[in-house]
Amino acid sequence: TGLLHLGGLRTALYNYVFARKHRGTFVLRLEDTDQSRVVPGAAEGIEAMLEWAGMAPDESPRRGGAFGPYQQSRRLELYQRASEELVEKGAAYRCFCTPQRLELLRREALRHQQTPRYDNRCRHLTPKEVSEKLSQGLDWVVRFRLERGAEPFQDLVYGWSRHEVADVEGDPVILKGDGFPTYHLANVVDDHCMGISHVLRGTEWLASTSKHLLLYRAFGWDPPQFAHLPLLLGKDGGKLSKRQGDISLEHLAREGYLPQALLDIVTHCGSGFTENQMGRTLEELILQFEIGRITTHSALLDLEKLPEFNRIHLSRHIENEGLRQKLIRELQLLVEQVYGDQHVDKEVLEKSYVERVLLLRKGHISFLKDLVSCDYSYLWVRPSVSREQLRAISAEVDEIGKLVIGLMMRQAAVWTVEELNKDLKSLQKQSRETKYSSMMKLLRLALSGKQHGPSVAEMMVTLGPSEVCERMHRALSS
Repeated sequence: TGLLHLGGLRTALYNYVFARKHRGTFVLRLEDTDQSRVVPGAAEGIEAMLEWAGMAPDESPRRGGAFGPYQQSRRLELYQRASEELVEKGAAYRCFCTPQRLELLRREALRHQQTPRYDNRCRHLTPKEVSEKLSQGLDWVVRFRLERGAEPFQDLVYGWSRHEVADVEGDPVILKGDGFPTYHLANVVDDHCMGISHVLRGTEWLASTSKHLLLYRAFGWDPPQFAHLPLLLGKDGGKLSKRQGDISLEHLAREGYLPQALLDIVTHCGSGFTENQMGRTLEELILQFEIGRITTHSALLDLEKLPEFNRIHLSRHIENEGLRQKLIRELQLLVEQVYGDQHVDKEVLEKSYVERVLLLRKGHISFLKDLVSCDYSYLWVRPSVSREQLRAISAEVDEIGKLVIGLMMRQAAVWTVEELNKDLKSLQKQSRETKYSSMMKLLRLALSGKQHGPSVAEMMVTLGPSEVCERMHRALSS
């Protein structure tokens, strides 16, 4: 019914790490039985984003498997046979109540400040009355007969639980008039037919589990084990809204977030792991996962911390040789996209230069796109600055230029911003008239063409000796 968002990612992640921890099978099944809410392309998008996050399912609509199809709209015959079986057993019945009658029931309940529920009227129809209504061509649905006596069950997170659903609900629809099942029937049938052993799902389904267990009992099937995951809420304790920032994975991926950062933050704010430090990889999450450690407390997600999680994982990517090569290609493309209409020298896009920029900015940036922001434009576009512009700042422009070039030629090794600051202060003492602040202003203009930005020492360290010399030579000769 839509894009995969952080709440859905977290539920999928817990299923994935549980399956991997126990050498099981991670199954993606698409529930599209409410055809009025189906969004075109959403099914493909969900599976694509799981793969992007490094959690490719073992069985799914795209990958197939021994128990397919994995899309419920392609399994309608199975659900229709199952509902017929329940009708024949007397565990379900056809209901002929019109939408108008059901709406009147709902309004009457609300008028008396009661929870709306179906009054089970059609469960009392005789076989003869059912035949007559069918012969008249009346529309019908199949409802499951809720009986008292729901058995307690042990949830892997919430412990022993029992909900006497027959006391608070009317008989639920399990097969709609359009031939599509509801969630309750489809999931019970599919979990049984697909041999599902464990279901990890959101806590909003905890109260419905007793109803599902009644369905299993009516079929004579053994149910899987259930684990209900506490809610994922905003840091203020309110429900995560899809309108509260855009929390869809597709949006976050476009914004430059790494999948590892998203997996890290949605588990960091929750429970179920032996350790809870920032910067965990998917492999570490699998090793540390213990279902018994999941608490019933809601997980509070602070989206403002997400850039910091991304910074940590981006640093790890830069440190990794293979991942760094991918980042180099991505950054080269970004530079061409952002600064393509300006004159970008080929040397600036050379792999060795781009790689050095990445390694030096590691830990300083949260997103790759930060490196093509206005603050870092000096890295990619050589300024067009004349000697006269520099001379307006200091008449000693030639002397300062030669001193800086000489310093760069002497510094074969990589040096720190602190060390370079000391060297620049020593250089300034060799000038006769130029103050330190004026020298910095001159160098900033020669190197970046800007009046503001990072410190001059930081610029020089990032540009590197050879690029600093190139820019100084250009400025002095123009």
